[in-house]
Order: sequence, then C-alpha cells, then structure tokens
Amino acid sequence: MSARELASPLPALDAGAAEAEDARRLTAEEYKAVFRRHPAGVAVVTLVDPVQRTLVGFTATSVISVSASPPILAFSVLATSSSWPALSHAPTVVVNFLGFEQVAASQRFATSGVDRFDGVPFHQLATGEPVLDGALTWVRGVVAQRVPVGESFLVTVHAVESDSSREGTPLIYHDRAYHALGGDYQI
Repeated sequence: MSARELASPLPALDAGAAEAEDARRLTAEEYKAVFRRHPAGVAVVTLVDPVQRTLVGFTATSVISVSASPPILAFSVLATSSSWPALSHAPTVVVNFLGFEQVAASQRFATSGVDRFDGVPFHQLATGEPVLDGALTWVRGVVAQRVPVGESFLVTVHAVESDSSREGTPLIYHDRAYHALGGDYQI
C-alpha cells in the first residue's frame, strides 16, 4: 500500500452524521489550548498609519512563510486590534523577527493603550517604516491581501526588502512564556 492509499475507504457521511459532526466543535478555549502547546517565533509588525501619519506596531506569533517565489509571508491580526484601522489601509509593513534579548520589546508591543515605541530603540527606513534595532532579521513588504477569517484578518505580504545580517538567538513563545532555543539545536 502506498502512502496515498487508505487501508479502507472513508465511510460516506449521511445527513445525520454530517449534522452531528457539525454540532461537535472545539470551544475557543479548547482551541487556544492547542496552540499554547505549539512554540512560535516572535515578531513585531510595524507600519506607518497612512491617515494619521503615526507609527503603529504589534506583536505577532502567527507569521508564516507562504511562498519563496514570489516571496510571500502572512500573519493574522484580530479585527478588534487597536492596530487594525491603520493596517487596514497601510500599503507596506515591516516584520521584525525578534531575538531573545528583545522580550521587553515583545511585551511592549503586545500591550494596549501605551505608546508602543516609547523606550524601544528603532530607526526608520527611507520609505518611512520603523525597524526595531536589534531585530535578528526584518523584512519589508507590500500588503497584497487582507482576508477576513473568523474574528481576524489574514494579511499576506509580498516581501521586497530584508536584512538578515544580525546573529543571535531567536525569541520563542510557548505556553504563555518566552523561551530561547538552546545552543545545541540544529535544523
């Protein structure tokens, strides 16, 4: 039997079974518990609000690589996020991938109701977007899509510029705590 073949065919779902399957759903808390057990790299997405002309940023652990050619990445953001109004119109963003020594920056950009850039060293690119000083790597991109999904938006970004020259240990978020990869990890 090949990897593509099933030992036996899947049974067809009748209308009653489909309805029962539809009724059985994970609660939001059950679903969150699943992803608390999944370690994720930590990034801060930064941009310039095109209307207010202010700097905006937020912590994201949902960043994924979608395609290498063309270079596309994606992340999600809650529709209720204070950053969403600016992000909903911003033509470009920078995704800053944080190092372990940047826990305070991650916490700052995850806090509502504060000036998230206050006390966090950064510089602005010639195009205006802020880049966090000390980020292990960053990528600037053009927002390609904003897709409503559940209570969030999935944002896809076409990467156009990056800098991966800094060495360091990546910041990891797992089970509501920050971690660093040990020196013995290998991919």
